[in-house]
Amino acid sequence: MEKARPLWANPLQFVFACISYAVGLGNVWRFPYLCQMYGGGSFLVPYIIMLVVEGMPLLYLELAVGQRMRQGSIGAWRTISPYLGGVGLASVVVSFFLSMYYNIINAWAFWYLFHSFQDPLPWSVCPLNGNRTGYDEECEKATSTQYFWYRKTLNISPSIQDSGGVQWEQGLCLLLAWLVVYLCILRGTESTGKVVYFTALLPYCVLIIYLVRGLTLHGATNGLAYMFTPKLEQLANPKAWINAATQIFFSLGLGFGSLIAFASYNQPSTNCQKHAIIVSLINSSTSIFASVVTFSIYGFKATFNYESCLNKVILLLTNSFDLEDGFLTASNLEQVKGYLASAFPGKYSEVLPQIRNCSLESELATAVQGTGLSFIVYTEAIKNMAASQLWSVLYFFMLLMLGIGSMLGNTAAILTPLTDSKVISSHLPKEAISGLVCLVNCVIGLVFTMEAGNYWFDIFNDYAATLPLLLIVLVEIVAVCYVFGLRRFESDLKAMTGRTLNWYWKAMWAGVSPLLIISLFVFYLSDYILTGTLQYQAWDASQGQLVTKDYPLYALAIIGLLVASSTMCIPLVALGTFIVRCLKRGDTPPVA
Repeated sequence: MEKARPLWANPLQFVFACISYAVGLGNVWRFPYLCQMYGGGSFLVPYIIMLVVEGMPLLYLELAVGQRMRQGSIGAWRTISPYLGGVGLASVVVSFFLSMYYNIINAWAFWYLFHSFQDPLPWSVCPLNGNRTGYDEECEKATSTQYFWYRKTLNISPSIQDSGGVQWEQGLCLLLAWLVVYLCILRGTESTGKVVYFTALLPYCVLIIYLVRGLTLHGATNGLAYMFTPKLEQLANPKAWINAATQIFFSLGLGFGSLIAFASYNQPSTNCQKHAIIVSLINSSTSIFASVVTFSIYGFKATFNYESCLNKVILLLTNSFDLEDGFLTASNLEQVKGYLASAFPGKYSEVLPQIRNCSLESELATAVQGTGLSFIVYTEAIKNMAASQLWSVLYFFMLLMLGIGSMLGNTAAILTPLTDSKVISSHLPKEAISGLVCLVNCVIGLVFTMEAGNYWFDIFNDYAATLPLLLIVLVEIVAVCYVFGLRRFESDLKAMTGRTLNWYWKAMWAGVSPLLIISLFVFYLSDYILTGTLQYQAWDASQGQLVTKDYPLYALAIIGLLVASSTMCIPLVALGTFIVRCLKRGDTPPVA
């Protein structure tokens, strides 16, 4: 059975597959946001500590389990204990939810990539209104990049209750995204092993090109200074530590079953400890590297907006007070404003409401994450660059590579347990199983292309994985250390790889990591409870901005169902196994 199992062509393929899976969109659009929110350079302190006490140990644990058991998540945990089959099933359910909504990001990236070949870029200017006498009202109240995202891309409805119809352009892009994923996973490790070279390496090529360009942009140093200037008081903020732990946890893709699936195709003698260290260090280094690129772009955008603001104020005061052209500059603006306010108080008070408060610091402090960073903030910066089409194509091509690389891991977490199942694989070839999984996900994913689709995307993104993954990984650690037995697992690893497990890994697995995950679980659970009614950000076209609204009851019910459907797999499968075993022995399960 082990001989028949497919293997990676070489260890490098496995490492690239893990890097391609772990290094994803979160490194580009989540980590820079956290740096911005929690003290710039000082955020690296909790981040590196969490990498050492949480990231590396948990990554090594999952790789070791996959390599030892040589099965997907369901089979691996069932081998450790028949009662733990639900852990693997919960991982598959969470991965299925993730695949349903994650590929819509690749669809959006395709949409922006196709539009990047237009000159000028379609998000660089507002379109004309119906009678062509001025610009579109919604676009004028927002910005051209916001208008293109919310109206042209999403055609977003004013609330989650207004579902609207499927946007056929986005539907076609989603179909294309799933077709690309299917072609990449068609022949299992044989095809995935070749694709990961591109999905792992090409984003770094683009990031290096962007770094060179970013550092030459006007104002880039302002962004980098903002990032690397530590705000040490943030080290006393518990949320900085919680977010560092959460970022490490989700960035490495723990608990989905993808890492177990990838490691199950390793040779048993592979040094997975070395690979765990390499992958976790590369993943974290990429986050820091991507932040340098992002903050250089941030600096350019903030400086551009700040100088534009100053120029508008200078033009306003020059025209209002008939000042000589060139007299008023950025350097003497505050001094002249003070003089005008004292010399012409009446006239100045009339003009005052129109004078904007220009601040470079506030521009740099505007924190954006997720789709808002990629599809609004970055596009805002790109449109002001020379050769903007080239930079747009490169950026969205990089997003595609990152997104597709992560999707290969997500689908592997679903497909490996299915292809390991003799019942399914005896009736259907691997290509058919892959095709069915992609087709089902694509059809369900059309929900996210509707006018209210972005609101459902946020629900899945916020609630489908957070609590379930923490619970899954907690049970995984307890299962290895206290059900299978740490000493037994240690001897298996030594027999398999020829290397002794040192005190660091044992201390992290047996004590530190589980306590940390319990703390995170309690924090998120209490945070959800204390928040009260869950809310979401809805686009108000009349104001050209986001407004906060309460989720309706049916949306709250679906959020509860998303969390329960995966987490309940663990106790239900254990209970079912217990009942079946009792019935086989001819006993009846005791009733409390």
